[in-house]
Amino acid sequence: MARPSDHRPVVVGVDPDPTKRMALAWAADEAARRRVPLRLVHAEGVPTPGVRRGYVPPSWEEWNQALHEAGERVLKEAVIFAEARQPQVEVSALLAEGNPAWILREQSHDATAVVLGSWHLGRLKDVSGTASVALPVMAHAHCPVVVVPEPEHVTQQPAYFVVGVDGSAQSAAAVDFAFEEAALRSAALRALYVWQPGPLRVFDEYAVQQECRRLLSETVAGRGAAYPDVELHHELLSGHPVKVLAEESAHALGLVVGTRGHGGFAGMLLGSVSQGVLRYARCPVVAVPHTSV
Repeated sequence: MARPSDHRPVVVGVDPDPTKRMALAWAADEAARRRVPLRLVHAEGVPTPGVRRGYVPPSWEEWNQALHEAGERVLKEAVIFAEARQPQVEVSALLAEGNPAWILREQSHDATAVVLGSWHLGRLKDVSGTASVALPVMAHAHCPVVVVPEPEHVTQQPAYFVVGVDGSAQSAAAVDFAFEEAALRSAALRALYVWQPGPLRVFDEYAVQQECRRLLSETVAGRGAAYPDVELHHELLSGHPVKVLAEESAHALGLVVGTRGHGGFAGMLLGSVSQGVLRYARCPVVAVPHTSV
């Protein structure tokens, strides 16, 4: 049975483009499954279709008013969409001023999860550029962060989640959350330890693989008892972790990875694997800080 979330809301960053609704749909469905409220957040000042490109306002006050009205329209349309998709979910909306990454990071303090959308995260400039909020939110959030790609990816039946394991406290937290998600969706769970051979051949390759298997088994041990209905597969695979995890999760409901905590530079904090799967994965990516579970 899934861990109760104390009715902490699922928070979703609302894209100003009304054609991009995958993250909002994912968040509404997640709130319904967890029986928690849904909080829609939009950063006032983010360019919206309601403000003409190149428009020069006659005064600062009128410019602020135009941005405020445009933001309200964005949220109103998003609320209508969310309530129509999940009528039983309590939906609230927040129009906030400031940097979107900072706003969502602050919202993460009392959230079950923060959900973001992505359009072209496969291109490096869109992942690390100033226009993207994904990396800084994932790096500093106090709860799991879900990045949902546009357009919708194709899932495989029977449904499953993939979680990356490396024996660390971070991956243990990711496994906990992955079990939760799999249980909520009656899905299977694939726990993958990706072993990357070095440039030189290891003298005792068998011993190294056995150590990887031990770490994988220890990380998932005991957790299955709390989720007896989740079919668990733990696998040791060889290759580059980013490439393998992205390929193995291509048709999964989601890929769950751990992050290192709070503070510091976003890139250093997330780690190369977390950043890499965000760039290459074709399914929703869930980044779990080890302090959130």
